[in-house]
Amino acid sequence: MLLPIVKYGDKVLREKSKPVSSVTPALRKLAEDMIETMHAAEGVGLAAQQVGRREALFVVDVPPDCMKDPEVRAFNAPIRMPLVAFNPTIVSSEGSQRDSEGCLSFPGMSGHVTRPFEVILSCLDIDGNPQVINARGLLARAILHELDHLNGVLYVDHLSAVEKLTMSGKLKKLAKANGGAR
Repeated sequence: MLLPIVKYGDKVLREKSKPVSSVTPALRKLAEDMIETMHAAEGVGLAAQQVGRREALFVVDVPPDCMKDPEVRAFNAPIRMPLVAFNPTIVSSEGSQRDSEGCLSFPGMSGHVTRPFEVILSCLDIDGNPQVINARGLLARAILHELDHLNGVLYVDHLSAVEKLTMSGKLKKLAKANGGAR
């Protein structure tokens, strides 16, 4: 089932997620609906806050052909997509990458964000099994972007002052259309 995607300005985007005690059938259904919604919107990730929920859950689906570097593509290949992560935490990170990011909650907008190049993620999968995932490149970026959502942090918070100033008019208009919270 397609879920409505919350846009910038809605206060839920600034709220922190709550850990799940166990992965129930209802939470599995939520994850499946989020995957369907993400694919329909042509996104690579979606966090629970972006569909108005507060569970510590995100989904990511980075197609192999989106990973430019063949070495990174090969490194990430064993990770089953779409990735479903309940109660995700970053165990460690290293390196640095800077690239353009967009967000389904900020339609038609993007900006340059610096993030670690490699991360180790600990989470529960869709069946409630503990997982440790080592990801690089775009997959690492997507994981960090979605994890930020679970902490009430938005990609625009990472933009340079110049980029924020350039986007300020669009951000104000989008916030006003969606409840006014920033």
